[in-house]
Amino acid sequence: MEGNNAETTQTVAGKALHLVYYVTDILRKVRVLDRSKLSYTSWVKLFQLYARGYRVMHHIDGISPPATTDQDYATWSEIDAIVLQWIYGTVSDDIPVHVLQTDSTMFEAWTRIESLFLNNKSLRAAALELEFNNLTLKAMPSLESYCQKLKELSHQLNDEDCPVNNQRLVSQLIRGLPREYDTAAAYINQTLHTWKVACSMLQLEHNRQSA
Repeated sequence: MEGNNAETTQTVAGKALHLVYYVTDILRKVRVLDRSKLSYTSWVKLFQLYARGYRVMHHIDGISPPATTDQDYATWSEIDAIVLQWIYGTVSDDIPVHVLQTDSTMFEAWTRIESLFLNNKSLRAAALELEFNNLTLKAMPSLESYCQKLKELSHQLNDEDCPVNNQRLVSQLIRGLPREYDTAAAYINQTLHTWKVACSMLQLEHNRQSA
């Protein structure tokens, strides 16, 4: 039978087991929050997606746990510790030192990570804006990596509440090109192409020049 607080959801060999016991490698489910390739906002979305799938969102939402005298408390505490391990297993090595505390609950750690990132939001946005505005093709190993980096930076700026629309993204793409791309850049600028079309056109121009 399920516990009163729905902590147990499956039965194996006559013993009730929660779905979290079937997660053997959380990194196959949630990518590492590393402040560069994966933003805090994206990490939260991924983490919450799997938390809902494994029925542990109440450990994140701050819903009051059972009383320590409740018969379900031991199970709740064990599952909370497992989900807490998910957090520490999906953040870069520099983050736990700021949020790791003895006898912390999952919700407490979740809140500390949220504060860590939201308190520094304006500084991160300013640094991303600077990198986005100054990126050039010459600074990157290839046209493909240049386009990819610009797109990644735009996603990170969006996560910091500094949205980058298609027009600005394409404009910055053109601005960072060397003079040999002037003809293609002028055509893209005049026709207001989408990001994907603009990148494809530049790749065709790159192939033409290489040939």
